[in-house]
Amino acid sequence: MKPEGVLQAKCGNLRQTGAQFKRLPRFARNDGVPGEVYMHYLLITACLFWPLLLNAAEVQREFNPQTGIERVQVEHPGFSLRLLPLSPDYVAAVFSARGLPRDIVEATRAYCTFGTILKNTGQQPLHYDLTRWRYVTPDGKTHHLKTKSQWLEEWKDRSLAFRWVLLHEEQTYQPGDWGQGFTTVPLPAGSVFDLHYSWTQGDKTYEDKIENVHCAPTTPPDA
Repeated sequence: MKPEGVLQAKCGNLRQTGAQFKRLPRFARNDGVPGEVYMHYLLITACLFWPLLLNAAEVQREFNPQTGIERVQVEHPGFSLRLLPLSPDYVAAVFSARGLPRDIVEATRAYCTFGTILKNTGQQPLHYDLTRWRYVTPDGKTHHLKTKSQWLEEWKDRSLAFRWVLLHEEQTYQPGDWGQGFTTVPLPAGSVFDLHYSWTQGDKTYEDKIENVHCAPTTPPDA
C-alpha cells in the first residue's frame, strides 16, 4: 500500500476510536511523554491536515528564455489547469486573421491573455465558474478576470466572429472531458499577479492559488 493509503487507513481507525484521544496531552512533546502517546499525537496532527494534503497541488513551471514566457501547469487530484501566456502580437494576429476590426484587434493589446486548458482527471463531474476567479496584483488589490460574456456584451452591436476562441466562463466537465480557450486579465504585458481559482468536484468546492503568474512580455528579451 502507498504511504498516503496507509495514513488514510490509520486516520479512519482513529476516527473510530476517538474517545481515547481525550487522554492525550494538549501539547505533546517527546520529553517525558511515552513514545506510544507521542506517536498518537503526531498521527492525530497528520489526520487533521489530511484533507488539505489530499488536494495539494503540484505546480510545474516551464520558462523559455528566448521568448521570456513561463508556462504554468497545476495538477490537483481530479483537476488539471494549464496557463500559456500569449504575446500581444500573437493575440492580435489571431483576432486579425478572423477579420475583426482594427480597433478591436488593437484593444486586445491592453490585456494579459492566456491560452487556458482545464481537464477533469477525476471520477466525478467537475464544474468551474470564471466569475468566481480572482487575481491579486502586487499592490494587494483583488480584481476580476474579464469573461467571455463581458467581451460579448461590450461588442454586442458589432458582428464579430471571435467568441469561438474565448474560454467558456462556466462549464461542467464529465470525467475525462477538457476544454480550452483564451482567458483575459486586464493587465499590461509583462505584469505579475497571483491567480485565485476554484472548482467544484462531486459535492465539494475547492479553492487554491498560483503565485507569481507572469504575463507574456511585449517583445522577447533578446529582441
